[in-house]
Amino acid sequence: MVADQGSLFKQKNWTVSIDQAGLRLDVFVHQILPHLSRREAERLIEERLFLLNGRPVSKGQRLAAEGVVSFVGPEQWLSDGPLPNLELRVPIVYEDACLLIVDKPAGMDTHGFSGRDDRTLANFIAAQRVEVLNVGKSKWEPGLVHRIDRETSGLVLIAKTQASFERLRRQFRRRQVTKNYWALVWGITPAEGSVSYPLAHDSRDRKRMRAILNLKTQRGQRSWKALTRFRKLKDSRGLSLVEIEMETGVTHQIRVHMAAIGHPIVGDALYGAENTDTLGLGRHFLHAASLEFQHPETGRTIKIEAGLPGELGEVLSRLRVNF
Repeated sequence: MVADQGSLFKQKNWTVSIDQAGLRLDVFVHQILPHLSRREAERLIEERLFLLNGRPVSKGQRLAAEGVVSFVGPEQWLSDGPLPNLELRVPIVYEDACLLIVDKPAGMDTHGFSGRDDRTLANFIAAQRVEVLNVGKSKWEPGLVHRIDRETSGLVLIAKTQASFERLRRQFRRRQVTKNYWALVWGITPAEGSVSYPLAHDSRDRKRMRAILNLKTQRGQRSWKALTRFRKLKDSRGLSLVEIEMETGVTHQIRVHMAAIGHPIVGDALYGAENTDTLGLGRHFLHAASLEFQHPETGRTIKIEAGLPGELGEVLSRLRVNF
C-alpha cells in the first residue's frame, strides 16, 4: 500500500547558484530533478507546489543567484521511480526466470511519470517483482517491453532481466512479435482488410493521433508508418467483432485506423465521438488477446492468450454474438 500522502508532506529547498542565475523556473526544476518529465515539472509548478522565495510564481520566472526554490508537498511525488502498491491486483498468466506476462485490466495505465502515479502496472511490478525495477530503458517503465492504452485490457510482456529486455525489444523492432486484439466496432466491416495510413500527432490536440489520408497534405510534420490488419469474426445489429493484428506499434494505432475507415471502436471517447452509445461500457471495447514471440533465452515459440474480461463478454452476450 502506498503511504498516506498527508503524512509525507514536507518542504525541500534548493539554493540557486551563480551558474544557474537567469534560468527559468521550469528549466531549473528539470535540472535539479532530471527524472521528472518536463510535463510533470510544469504541472507541479502550476499547482503551486514549487515556490520561489516562499511565493508561487510562473514556470517562466527567471531566477536570481541565492534565490531559494522550495517544493512543499508529498515527498513521494519527487520519487525517481514507481512506488510499490500492494493493493493492486493484476493476473499473471505466464512467468519464468526471464519474463512475465500479465493480463492488465482496463482503467490502469501501463506506467506513470512521477511518484504521484500510484495505481499503474509499474506500481504493481514494484510491489510484486522488485528485482525488475532496474530492468528496461527507464525507471518509470520497469521491464516493460511494450505498452497498451489505459482503457485497453489484455496482455503485457515484461522482461525480468536486461538481457531478455534487449532481445525482446529487438524482436519488436524487427516485427517478429505477433500481437492480436479483439475489438467491437461500429458498422459492418468487410470480411477482412488492412489499413496502412501513416500516423502523426494531431496539432490541434496533443492527446490525439491522426491518420494521414493524403500524403500531399503532409508538409514537414513527423509521421510514422503503420499497418493494421483485421478479420471479421461476427456481426450483429450494426456492429462487428473483429480480430486485429498490429504489424507496427504506433500510439493509438488500432483506434485511429479503425476510425479512419469508418469503423470506430465502441466506447472510444477520443476517436468515436459521433457514436456516443457505449453499450453500457465505461471503457472502449479493445482487448489485447494474444502474444506470440520467441523466448529470449531458449528461442522456442511462446504463444499466450487471454480471454475477454467479463464486461466485454456481457456486451457480446446481449448482442447474441457467440464466439
